[in-house]
Amino acid sequence: MNPPVTFTRAGLAVGVRRTLPIALGDFAFGIVFGVVARQAGLSLGESVLMSGLVFAGAAQFIAIGLWTAPLPIVSLIVTTLVVNLRHLLMGAALRPWFARLAPGKAYGSLFFLTDETWALAMRDYAAGARDAAFVLGSGLTLWAAWTSSAGVGYLLGAGLGDPARWGLDFMFTAVFTALLVGLWKGKADLLPWAVAAGVAVAAAQWLPGKWYILLGGLAGSLVGAWRDGR
Repeated sequence: MNPPVTFTRAGLAVGVRRTLPIALGDFAFGIVFGVVARQAGLSLGESVLMSGLVFAGAAQFIAIGLWTAPLPIVSLIVTTLVVNLRHLLMGAALRPWFARLAPGKAYGSLFFLTDETWALAMRDYAAGARDAAFVLGSGLTLWAAWTSSAGVGYLLGAGLGDPARWGLDFMFTAVFTALLVGLWKGKADLLPWAVAAGVAVAAAQWLPGKWYILLGGLAGSLVGAWRDGR
């Protein structure tokens, strides 16, 4: 019998506490977004509002890269949709938790779902925890860091220059490397991870756009499901 799923303030607090170190890295990377948003011609309010409402780092950087006049609306929608389709996979993985919650709690929490929050939640779930408020606490922490850092980056943009000069562009890579190490369960994970990496590299080489993100994740997930189902 599966243990009951709860949604408590204690779980929310645990999510906040465990996410604080990652939030520092996201804050640094969010500064980079604020800088490039200013360079693209967005106002301070527009930069902060995009981070608060979109709350998707990869999609926001892609959107800024396409930000020209007139705006290529179709390209913006299609490209960011492809990048964020990975959330379908993350949501499916969290279903054992959230399928037992009231819709308000489930969908309210999932608005704040990020790659980092998903990785932390899956590790917490694998360890036996069943307090789904962890996702909300983690997501809110990252949302606050990401949104505020966009404003800081915008205000610093004039004097900061190229963010790469300060190494801020590497923070995103460093955060995800740390998360991957935490998710590693041993040699049994080698096959799905290798397949995901191989498919992603091949798709990046042969397909236009950002399809490699979705295809790599889907391939690794299918291999992992096949492995666990044997």
